[in-house]
Amino acid sequence: MRLPTVEDIERRIPRPEDFQSRARGTQLTARVGVALGIAFGLCFLTGLWSHAQYDPPGWLPIGPQPTQLYRVTQGLHVLSGIAAIPLLLVKLWSVFPRLFIRPPTSSWRELAVEGLERASIGALVGSSVFMLASGLLNIAQWYPWDFSFRATHYAVAWIAIGSLIVHIAVKLPVIRRGLGAQIDHPEQHLDPDAVARRTVLVGAFASAGLAVLLTAGQTVPFLRRLSVFAVRDGQGPQDLPVNRTAKAAGAVEGATDPAFALEIVVGGRTVTLDRDQLLALPQRTHRLPIACVEGWSRNAVWTGVAVRDLIAMAGGDPASEVTVRSMQTRGAFRTSVLPSQFVEDHRTLLALELNGEPLSLDHGFPCRIIAPNRPGVLQTKWVRQLEVTS
Repeated sequence: MRLPTVEDIERRIPRPEDFQSRARGTQLTARVGVALGIAFGLCFLTGLWSHAQYDPPGWLPIGPQPTQLYRVTQGLHVLSGIAAIPLLLVKLWSVFPRLFIRPPTSSWRELAVEGLERASIGALVGSSVFMLASGLLNIAQWYPWDFSFRATHYAVAWIAIGSLIVHIAVKLPVIRRGLGAQIDHPEQHLDPDAVARRTVLVGAFASAGLAVLLTAGQTVPFLRRLSVFAVRDGQGPQDLPVNRTAKAAGAVEGATDPAFALEIVVGGRTVTLDRDQLLALPQRTHRLPIACVEGWSRNAVWTGVAVRDLIAMAGGDPASEVTVRSMQTRGAFRTSVLPSQFVEDHRTLLALELNGEPLSLDHGFPCRIIAPNRPGVLQTKWVRQLEVTS
């Protein structure tokens, strides 16, 4: 039996001209690429904002106004990522034959340039697929990995956007030619190549639009009935979805303890209040959104005691930063920090009621934090302690 030679293997590897699809071409690739670049750019910018909401840099004070800001930005983040999925698939399909272009052999310089270009494309494709796939799994709250999703997602986002900028810079002349050439001409409406390109282009944009429509109800209330693919349909106890139950958080025992008392720590002084005492304090009611990193959000009516009032009652400065500690024993975000600008706002509540009823156990009974323009995971449930830390 004769072993295959290099020439035998070479003959079996496809060449770009072996792919005969009439739809492929720079006209299609450039237009889909522009749409994909817009989706990626919007997703990247809103992702940066989401990251800043978690860890505000000192030069960017993020406050409670506008109330709905995080809801809008995180909704755009998830929806632009979802729209990018069909666009990326079409883009990869349109350029797939170029994968089989043989590397230049005329000079080492041309080979090095070709290698760098392919490396940047590999980084772009790999990081893009990772970002979209991990983002979808995060929406579904399924984490089949051991690394931190938020830290890794943030780091890879920079790789993706950097690779995209390099790719655009290298391919700019080709992109300009592709955009300058028409998909088809009126007098060539029966040309098979033009018809195929137009069909794929319309299909790509329609798929992206349909993907958004079928999931946008997580953020846009009037689209809920149409959004059959939305992970959260807006339903749940007290008309609000639940991401993490009290059982999953290991908070059932502490939250149902009849001896529960909230601790308010100011300097060396600690004030304790049970739930009845909290209910006896002046109550405030506000309609505020709760918006989660997974993309779902919903407005609700919250009633409770303003955090600033509790801090002042314990002898603290209402303009202080407050650390909030939960009774949960499992999972992340057992502790959150309320910056002073949120503590000062009278709408930042230690909530005791939701939509006119006492908080359910899964929504944070006996008390939880709700503040305007905050990520959902920082709206700490099952609160046991408020401590003035600065």
